[in-house]
Amino acid sequence: MDTTHALVLLAGEWEGEETLATTRWGQGGQARARVSAWLDLGGRVLLMDYREERDGQPALQAHAVFTAGPGHDEYALYWFDSYGFVPAQPAPGHWDGERLVFLRSSPRGQTRHTYMLRGEAFALTLESSFDGGVRWEPVMQGSYRRTT
Repeated sequence: MDTTHALVLLAGEWEGEETLATTRWGQGGQARARVSAWLDLGGRVLLMDYREERDGQPALQAHAVFTAGPGHDEYALYWFDSYGFVPAQPAPGHWDGERLVFLRSSPRGQTRHTYMLRGEAFALTLESSFDGGVRWEPVMQGSYRRTT
């Protein structure tokens, strides 16, 4: 399988509903999000813009850079967001044929991104750990549908 396969599946325009847990970064609740993602650099890089709204007001915004390495199952994620999180290093990732999973690490803990790809839809689960991955706390669960 081409290593860019998972990135190709995420390219497009998406809208979705999200359920956020109350975390140390903010109050839980419902949100809506728009995602715009496009391939670049020969299909080896996926650039993603993410915009979340809560109660009709802008909330979290993020830019993500996904890369596919030259070998099978070599993925990385660089995540920049309006909370001020800047990656010191890329988050390593893997593709198992259904899920694209990344593990971001920083002095603030770990965050696991799990993208479940389902044709014209995808689900995203974010979980955080503050004890080296022993326990995971929910952060966000989203479900998105392709708009174009």
